[in-house]
Amino acid sequence: MKMTSYWLDTAKPFASAAPGGPEGTADVVVVGAGFTGLCAALALAKKGAKVVVLEADRVGGAASGRNGGMCNNGFAQDYGGMVERFGMERANLYYKAFDAGVDKVESIVAEEGIDCHFARVGKLKLAAKPEHFDKIIRSQELLARNVDPETRLVLPKDLPSEIGSDKFFGGMIYGKSANMHMGMYGQGLAEAVVRHGGTIFEHNPLTGMRRVAGGHELTTPHGSILAKQVLMATGTSRQGPLGWFRRRIVPVGAYLIATEPLPVEVLDRLTPRRRNTVDTRNFVSYFRTTPDNRILFGGRARFSSRSDPAADAKSGAILRQSMLNFFPELADTRIDYCWGGMVDMTSDRLPRAGEKDGVFYSMGYSGHGTHMATYMGGVMAEALDGKAELNPWRDFDWPAIPGYFGKPWFLPFVGAYYKYKDMVG
Repeated sequence: MKMTSYWLDTAKPFASAAPGGPEGTADVVVVGAGFTGLCAALALAKKGAKVVVLEADRVGGAASGRNGGMCNNGFAQDYGGMVERFGMERANLYYKAFDAGVDKVESIVAEEGIDCHFARVGKLKLAAKPEHFDKIIRSQELLARNVDPETRLVLPKDLPSEIGSDKFFGGMIYGKSANMHMGMYGQGLAEAVVRHGGTIFEHNPLTGMRRVAGGHELTTPHGSILAKQVLMATGTSRQGPLGWFRRRIVPVGAYLIATEPLPVEVLDRLTPRRRNTVDTRNFVSYFRTTPDNRILFGGRARFSSRSDPAADAKSGAILRQSMLNFFPELADTRIDYCWGGMVDMTSDRLPRAGEKDGVFYSMGYSGHGTHMATYMGGVMAEALDGKAELNPWRDFDWPAIPGYFGKPWFLPFVGAYYKYKDMVG
């Protein structure tokens, strides 16, 4: 079993990184070469800007290359609750931003010729308890009437056409959702940035930044550069002078396993529509198939901010048991990959993007990063160009989390609370 991301292991590595470190000047320096940073750099380069990307590790090596491989539209939150909080008009605006994110991924893949197996397979949300399906029914009715007519219910009697498991009590399909190979997408984005004139420095973590005449000076262990503008696309990064963001972003572990390649007839029984699938528990489980016919199975497993071989293996064992609970016939199936990554959570699980002390930022996608990062990369390229009104999150406050300075000491308590809710709710 490989203790590494399936996406990164099965994608052709990025081969066009600039040697050494940054120097001279740039119109924009983007910090972080995940999907946000790469999509912003691509949009800026296509505008003719001189853009430089600084990446602490490798292109797409953090959350963008270690996730569940889904581009799911829709909120993490209940739509009705969002309407109560923001009103119908604003809730629909935010909902449609997630829709636009999936559309943006699709358009970039087509425009740049990125071979990453993009497909609109739809998302299947499964009720883990009978009462959960009652809530799904109410939610789907509101969605279909007000903002997303491409949702539809799956009644309990119709579940066998969607999933080969008897553990669920109905569900809902989000027809706009898609999936793809995350590693191939990330590497393709990076190659597109370079092809359009951008420069990417891997293994150049930000170590210092100061405001100077004409912009900001950014320093890495291998050089420094003067930028007229800066975009922070750092997510949960623990490297560099990012203390303001660390007090507002909570890194929460997400863990995944991938089986050996399975016979098509097995997949036809277990997941006949090959949808992105997620359940309704707080300790959520999700799965999809891969282009080479594996089942990729992920979930929270544990509320932890650790991702290392020991933590990933412990979580992987929990995930395997969850997978077998859904699909007992996989008991003798080999697990080929086990890995973890960090989700950049905000306290309300909604993104944050804007400007702080002359530095632009976008992050906090809270488990919806693939398409929202892609979308917000393009949006922030426009915001850097003076079009802040295009940012759907521009009016959001972002206070620091009380008593939190970057080490999420409270996660075990949060995990215990949600485990209790799963037992009784």
